[in-house]
Amino acid sequence: MLKNLIGARWEEANRPTLPVYNPATGEVLEEVPLSGPEEVDRAVGAADRAFPHWSQTPLLERVRLMFRFKELLEKHAEDLARLVTLHHGKTLEEARGEVRRGIEVVDFALSAPTLLQGRTLREVTGGVDQNLFHYPLGVVAGIPPFNFPVMIPLWMFPIAVVAGNTFVLKPSERTPLGAVRLAELFLEAGFPEGVLNLVHGGKEAAEALAAHPQVRAVQFVGSEPVARRLYALAAAHGKRVSAAGGAKNHLVVLPDADLEQAVPAILNSAFGNAGERCLAGSVAVAVGEVGPLLLERVVEAAQRLKVGPGWEEGVQVGPLIREEHRRRVVGYIQRGLEEGAGLALDGRGVEGPGFFLGPTVLDRVSPRMAVGREEIFGPVLSVSYAQTLEEAIAQANAVPYGNMACVFTQSGKAARAFRERVQAGMVGVNVGVAQPLAFYPFSGWRDSFFGDLHPHGPDAFLFYTQRKVVVERW
Repeated sequence: MLKNLIGARWEEANRPTLPVYNPATGEVLEEVPLSGPEEVDRAVGAADRAFPHWSQTPLLERVRLMFRFKELLEKHAEDLARLVTLHHGKTLEEARGEVRRGIEVVDFALSAPTLLQGRTLREVTGGVDQNLFHYPLGVVAGIPPFNFPVMIPLWMFPIAVVAGNTFVLKPSERTPLGAVRLAELFLEAGFPEGVLNLVHGGKEAAEALAAHPQVRAVQFVGSEPVARRLYALAAAHGKRVSAAGGAKNHLVVLPDADLEQAVPAILNSAFGNAGERCLAGSVAVAVGEVGPLLLERVVEAAQRLKVGPGWEEGVQVGPLIREEHRRRVVGYIQRGLEEGAGLALDGRGVEGPGFFLGPTVLDRVSPRMAVGREEIFGPVLSVSYAQTLEEAIAQANAVPYGNMACVFTQSGKAARAFRERVQAGMVGVNVGVAQPLAFYPFSGWRDSFFGDLHPHGPDAFLFYTQRKVVVERW
């Protein structure tokens, strides 16, 4: 059974457990304890005791320790990627990309000596100077999702701790092994006891963190209903909250698009990571006469994608995380057919002991259908049609989410119009996944994000610090 990290000790939790699976085989790898308020309180207490000393540790010393942590991440990058594939299921190539994107956030955290600088204005008035300083908050918490078990924890605690906070991490109970390994490497890097603590669990542990009086801020990434609930709960207890939720991302293809470029990008967006990512392309909107050709090209290419265990050579689509999730996605496919969508490609026939579902393409989808407006989180691409760019933008804006939207076109005028009018926080032009690098914020809008300051980028340093203004006369 996995253990919680409290201070510098790995402790057992005498709680019920859930299995951690290898989703490609159905094999149980570990048991994860469902910790409750008692374990959360112990972890928060350890973080609270560590905060006074850690917050006073010179910034350059905090940065040096983070450099050591980055060095260990680089050294163990391949092992981390294989661990991701083992208990999440994504392909090894995708897992390597996940680990690299996580390390890039640590790279960004190392810029703390610049990003934590304040501001000074002399002679604000006669003989008076004014200064602004950044101070850490105290104990902060992070609750990442199952689909990026290494990358998203690295969105959270490296920036928080280099800014002087102490941290409690509650990894997903479905994919906790990546976070455990990160915590082990963090301790190996030499960080003091209590700077990073780890508590396993589900809803009870997450809500205990959101309500704990000593936790000053909570960062969450996951589904929209849970993001909304945790945002309300943590805010009601006076905390800062950054809660990234779900998505229904539209990929708009104009008649002048280069399909040799667009089709592979759409396939990677829709079926990469088995569709289990908040930047997955969910709806391809064909504008004007490009519709029949786009559908034909997408289906032909999707049929050639290899489905299987993520560690096998040439596999492009791995399994879904659990059998119950696979059934949920299959239920969406059936519901789409019942609501009038056409079945252009059926991925439901994939056999194997794991939780597999092949690429599926639904045709003639409208925003009124569940498959056109709700997050499916699986390898299902809905294809819809519009006569004009304005109509396509209206389709994207008709759903409540606003995470990402992409357009494929050779027209700068059309791309600019799309950028200006689509209600999404991340916009791609001739790219299928508009994922910002670590030094920009992950900027979801509308029901895709609850809060003000987004994950990573300069937003994160602002989220994890508070400002003090000093007005002085000598």
